[in-house]
Amino acid sequence: MRVIAKLDVKAPWVVKPVHFEGLRKMGRPDELAKKYYIQGIDEVFYMDIVASLYQRGITFDDIEATAKEIFVPFAVGGGVRSIDDMTRLFHIGADKVVINTHALQRDPSLIDGAARLFGAQSVVVSVEAKRWQGYWECFSDCGRERSGRDVLEWVHEVQERGAGELLIQSVDQEGRRGGFDIDLIGEVKQRVMIPVVAASGAGTIDHIVDMALSARPDAVAIASMLHYDMADVSTIKARLSAELNQNSYPLV
Repeated sequence: MRVIAKLDVKAPWVVKPVHFEGLRKMGRPDELAKKYYIQGIDEVFYMDIVASLYQRGITFDDIEATAKEIFVPFAVGGGVRSIDDMTRLFHIGADKVVINTHALQRDPSLIDGAARLFGAQSVVVSVEAKRWQGYWECFSDCGRERSGRDVLEWVHEVQERGAGELLIQSVDQEGRRGGFDIDLIGEVKQRVMIPVVAASGAGTIDHIVDMALSARPDAVAIASMLHYDMADVSTIKARLSAELNQNSYPLV
């Protein structure tokens, strides 16, 4: 099970929001990415959380600087609106692109085009889910904009359109460090065949282990626990390995 460092960026800083709001500066993305790379992280997700919200361009210079510090898979999202955006991101060091707002709210065919041109393994769709009575709705723009789309229907659609991976984030749990929305992650995992990355809610290693054993995602993306030095990467990975092997977690 991959352990991913998630860098929520409001350039030039990595920030930590609660419910995607109330931002606190945590450090520079290139410095934090290098720190987690040295600790043994499997992958890094760089998420510009205000690019779509503010309708501004992608901060290519900051992304390139971060890519130069690590030698693990590097996924970049936030403000990705076109094939040209993706092409430039790949040229400066991204291995994957993460799509949400433009595909969800405007043109889902962006997923199809990206998968055809770059391959499914390069296309990640981020889902910002908010729980309502009886279902989860897809949001965008840091959990501010409703879409009217049911999460479970949307994840099936994006898989059919060619996406190679899903990043599942809970608007309700984001930044609270109170545990994951295990039901959400488990339901998504049952609906799709593509890899699922679980995010939002890790406050202890027990939270990660409980979620992994219950929902069975393919990876977990962690932010607060790493940024606040609540645990380092090697400790998290060692505990996960021990717990999941003991409980016969299937190899992916």
